[in-house]
Amino acid sequence: MTDRLGELSAAGVAIWLDDLSRTRLSSGGLDQLRREKHLVGVTSNPTIFAKALSDADEYNWQLKDLATRGLEVEEAVRLLTTYDVRWACDVMRPAYDATAGVDGRVSIEVDPRLAHETEKTVAEAKGLWWLIDRPNLFIKIPATEAGLPAITATLAEGISVNVTLIFGLDRYSAVMEAFLAGLEQAKANGHDLSKIGSVASFFVSRVDSEVDKRLEKLGSDEAKALRGKAAVANARLAYERYGEVFSSDRWQALADAGAHPQRPLWASTSTKNPDYRDVIYVEELIAPGTVNTMPESVIHAYADHGETRGDTITGAYDEARKVFTDLESVGVDMSDVIATLEREGVEKFEASWLELLDGVRKSLTAAAQGTGAPNKAAKGSARAAEQAGGNA
Repeated sequence: MTDRLGELSAAGVAIWLDDLSRTRLSSGGLDQLRREKHLVGVTSNPTIFAKALSDADEYNWQLKDLATRGLEVEEAVRLLTTYDVRWACDVMRPAYDATAGVDGRVSIEVDPRLAHETEKTVAEAKGLWWLIDRPNLFIKIPATEAGLPAITATLAEGISVNVTLIFGLDRYSAVMEAFLAGLEQAKANGHDLSKIGSVASFFVSRVDSEVDKRLEKLGSDEAKALRGKAAVANARLAYERYGEVFSSDRWQALADAGAHPQRPLWASTSTKNPDYRDVIYVEELIAPGTVNTMPESVIHAYADHGETRGDTITGAYDEARKVFTDLESVGVDMSDVIATLEREGVEKFEASWLELLDGVRKSLTAAAQGTGAPNKAAKGSARAAEQAGGNA
């Protein structure tokens, strides 16, 4: 049988899973994906944790202990989620060792309510880094205006960062600038740059969802012909900027000191429109030095029928620019699209975090009162979180 995921990996794409749960960990499912499906990384978010906590009896013993101790809900959430992430880091450690620290990473997100507060984001990042205490951890920080200096400050402390919620090209350029500045400060602070990792999570399918909605509203044949093209074009032009930054003299000085580049990570790669090919955001975004984080369903779909046609990005920059020109000509304001997506992205993750807190609060109450399996009390909250936020 054709090893399609092996071909994808050989083409330079690191395959990561956009999901995490204690059931996946305790059953050996995550390790099986690592061993059999070329999986070399894991991402998580509040929605994923809310669903995980509502579906698995494996959390009951910890919920009961936390309830007995009388912990506040936010501290309970911190302990529940970091337990899973620490365990996942250990499962993925072989991939980390095999790639000299490039892959084998597991991401956990700072409280999304801090997205517009720089100092609190940095403090939260440091707290999670200390608590999990694994070298293959990534701390997820959103690419908001306040997040940019937080990214630099966190990297300067020697802490590895997954920058999340990137939608636009100009913001992506600012993220790479924050990364370079952070590594320069880390070097000045005496940190070993070879131990610091970073990815820049550039969201894909959500761009098509927003643009397609506007194209449908415009209604012309010219507008409808552009459906399903914006997201791939946007990501391809991001990769062009990545190539420019990481071929510069400034980057070379850091590379000479042992630094690894901040790889672009394609996030939100499950197809939201059923009319589109289910692996389109994998097949059309293949290039060396990239990461694609997928739900398990997309990993299996690619293993079944994905086509690896070599580099599908670097030869398509002019085509991508034409898509942007055509979108402008029919009346789609991409700057407004990007601003809308960033605002909604932060709001959705905040809503998911609040639902996670609510679900854990109900579970702790159930555990304290002995009214049944604690995690089952959170099911309604988890469903609401899933609807509000969705996976990355």
